Amino acid sequence: MDLEAHVLAANDALAAVNRRRFAETGILAVNLMSSPGSGKTTLLERTVRDLAGELPVAVLEGDQETLVDAERIRAAGARAVQVNTGAGCHLDATMVARGVDVLVPEDGSVLFVENVGNLVCPALFDLGEAARVVVMSVTEGADKPLKYPHMFRTADLVVVNKIDLLPYVDFDVAACVANARRARPGVATIEVSATRGDGLEGWYAWLRALHARL
Repeated sequence: MDLEAHVLAANDALAAVNRRRFAETGILAVNLMSSPGSGKTTLLERTVRDLAGELPVAVLEGDQETLVDAERIRAAGARAVQVNTGAGCHLDATMVARGVDVLVPEDGSVLFVENVGNLVCPALFDLGEAARVVVMSVTEGADKPLKYPHMFRTADLVVVNKIDLLPYVDFDVAACVANARRARPGVATIEVSATRGDGLEGWYAWLRALHARL
């Protein structure tokens, strides 16, 4: 426990440095977390394309291996840097600081940090972000917020993705939202289909409001 406390304290100190850096340059940093396969990258691709010309967007992509997701984001029209963690299950404040040094996001932009797909470790590490978004898909169980409460306890927004698949899966959206709010009372939720476009205006409105508050 002493070692864990030391590691988290060191990370939190650097996260505070990151947070000041983002505040001084008007950058909205959003930590996007989920289990693998929830559709985070697809949501970001759609967001980059739909907000082109309105808000500059840059992305730090976290994965254990490959450059696949960063290449997808660049193809959608945004600057992206891949941060590979090897055996690591999360990004930390040091990785974000180094990634931002390479990425050099535009002042006043939205910086998405797509964390490694994992519903445990990423919740423990402050990156210096202004907001945390947890993405769930309807192909997962509605009880995920009960099984992984710390992840949802730290969320500012829960996005329920792939609602176009609801006719084909056994998923109770109302139960999922209720479970998320047991972990984080009053947490905002949005239901979307990143592929079909359903609900995305609510997602963009949330981003615009957060960006405006900077």
